[in-house]
Amino acid sequence: MSMDQPGGHTFQVDLRGLVDLLSHHLYSSPRVYVRELLQNAVDAVTARRRAEPDAPTGITLTADGTGLRVDDPGIGLTEADVHRFLATIGRSAKRDEIEGARREFLGQFGIGLLACFTVAEEIRVVTRSAADPAASAVEWRAASDGTYEVRPAHRDEPGTTVFLTPRRGAEDWFAPARVAELARDYGSLLPFPVTLVGGGRTVAVSGGGGVWDRAFASPAERRAALLEYGTPTLGFAPLDVIELDVALAGVRGAAYVLPGPAGPADTGRHRVYLKGMLLGDAVTGLLPDWAFFVRCVIDTDTLRPTASREGLYEDETLAAVRDALGARLRDWLTGLAAQEPDRLARFLAVHSLGVKALARHDADLLTIMLPFLRFETTDGPVALTEFVRGRDVVHVAPTVEEFRQVAAIASAQGLGVVNGGYTYDDELVALLPRVLPGTVVRELGAEAVTAALDPVDAADELALAPFLTAARAALDPLDCDVVLRSFAPAAVSALHLDSREARQERARADVEAESDDLWAEILGSLKATAPRTRLVLNHRSPAVRRLAAIAEPGLLTAAVEALYGQALLMTGRPLRPADTALVNRAFDALLGWAARTAGPEGGRA
Repeated sequence: MSMDQPGGHTFQVDLRGLVDLLSHHLYSSPRVYVRELLQNAVDAVTARRRAEPDAPTGITLTADGTGLRVDDPGIGLTEADVHRFLATIGRSAKRDEIEGARREFLGQFGIGLLACFTVAEEIRVVTRSAADPAASAVEWRAASDGTYEVRPAHRDEPGTTVFLTPRRGAEDWFAPARVAELARDYGSLLPFPVTLVGGGRTVAVSGGGGVWDRAFASPAERRAALLEYGTPTLGFAPLDVIELDVALAGVRGAAYVLPGPAGPADTGRHRVYLKGMLLGDAVTGLLPDWAFFVRCVIDTDTLRPTASREGLYEDETLAAVRDALGARLRDWLTGLAAQEPDRLARFLAVHSLGVKALARHDADLLTIMLPFLRFETTDGPVALTEFVRGRDVVHVAPTVEEFRQVAAIASAQGLGVVNGGYTYDDELVALLPRVLPGTVVRELGAEAVTAALDPVDAADELALAPFLTAARAALDPLDCDVVLRSFAPAAVSALHLDSREARQERARADVEAESDDLWAEILGSLKATAPRTRLVLNHRSPAVRRLAAIAEPGLLTAAVEALYGQALLMTGRPLRPADTALVNRAFDALLGWAARTAGPEGGRA
């Protein structure tokens, strides 16, 4: 077209470059060529059956190692159709001619046979139209260099036959065993019979739909069949199965419960079919984030595929389906709680984390699940509904280390503490007042623990006043107060406690120490006024009583620092450089004192 003609010039397409773009950037693998061939055949059969409900449906693939042949009794094409649809990149007969029935068809992007050039040197199509009985059969022959020719052909019945000739180096993709594997993978749920001829045998590829579409004598039989289908399909033996029949969302299939624990970071990858044709076996975004404990196999006729037809397009429809499937999983859990508590217990023994993730956002489900969910507490692993009985206040330890440090002591003193250091546990305990009105939840702090410990008789504390004064002086530079209490077990000499403010200040100081001058100055200006930790000495401990009898100031300071270091180590937290230096200093001082007091032959001087 010349410049003086209306519309200007027309784009020219380099077919080899476009095929390279498809194979390296759009499609994950050349294996999709079988899917494209099956897709075109199924769409052709679907189109013909709209006009002729009794039209034949059998599709046959023939693989002999030298090429591939695909026969379908579908709608076929006229010569005009061939020029219009097979030789025009980006145009789809299904989109342009039958938009009103689009949901019946698999293909929507008009790429069609072009994907076959990723493995084929030549494509030959012999076709005859069922829509125009007077039209003659026609042959379209195209090469990978972008050239094609059309000529008359002989074919008695309507339908289409596609012949592929392999590209050099792509012969393996046409081996009968490889074609059979790909055809079964992509087409096992297709609604029409697909047969593969090759390798000296004839095998059925499609099974006439999913196992969820079949009728069974009983629910138990149906469940057993779904489980039997899931094991080879997904590669693991499911712990349980949840049928997904959401008619309004256009989804049928099943969700399979993983046999082992999963975490929020485990991205759900699901096997998704579109009208019986596999889109992908690692499709994401199908379920809510909290449903990381299941893997799905579904067939859908409502969701839109991406251009590569290997994933789902993120739109309002997918969001609605995701919500509907999430509601189905939630209803399944609710049903187990009401009718099959033993089955629910087996599920929660593996996947309580997933239920907790959901319960954070669903107060009704939290209420239902609370009697079944176990939390680590000072009473052992128990349900919160049981733990709150008879308690005015429930305390939450913010970290696993803090809980384990105080668990034995808090239990002995009757202080109810829940370990909030595990994923979602602190959030769920915080929701208790909504679910169980009248429950008071507080974060475990130094004041709460100290208040729960038994005070020491005034006369006893006065007798230890010099020792306590020396201990406070030794630890004051570390922003640590010293108090004396009496608690069990006596083997615990000291308890190191801090508040949220003290933890925040410690984190700020650590960052400041590692920062450059500018950031150190900024962080220094944020320093809290007086966030102090607390060392609680146990009056019942024989070690504490022995330390109180030390008269030498240097030795007493070293002993107090050693006690402080031991209490820090019991918290399980990493030691700061200053804490490490203190422990080393105390250890060296105690060794020096021991060396000075030992005689030349190991006895006392």
